[in-house]
Amino acid sequence: MPFEEVTEVSYTTAATAKGGRGGHVKSADGVVDLPMGPPGSTANPRANPETLFASGFAACFSGALNAMGRKAGVDVSESLVTATVTFGKTDTGFGLAVEIVAEIPGVDPEVAADLVEQAHQFCPYSKATRGNIVATARVA
Repeated sequence: MPFEEVTEVSYTTAATAKGGRGGHVKSADGVVDLPMGPPGSTANPRANPETLFASGFAACFSGALNAMGRKAGVDVSESLVTATVTFGKTDTGFGLAVEIVAEIPGVDPEVAADLVEQAHQFCPYSKATRGNIVATARVA
């Protein structure tokens, strides 16, 4: 998909990080104000870039799925979307992969799969990652 320029701004935000993975991150509005830590720490669990990315992707995809459900006249309001973000080594350094899994109770599996694919085409996070990382979406 070709590059899409934002032509009408709906919302802009910012966050500032200091100290990388062991530092601190704070959003401009103060809603996010978290100490950061390395992934997998059980002694002192903290947010890391992957947990923040997974949270944002899951929320955005859920919104896209709800929009596609409304457009199709299908109630997906009880759906749950899980974004699993994997961080690891690649041939050229480090990279990410994302798997989106949507649970859509009470919806025919074929309809659900079609709505998930539509949401994957519509979701801004899906668009941002397309062609850059492996990002898959499926019905649970």
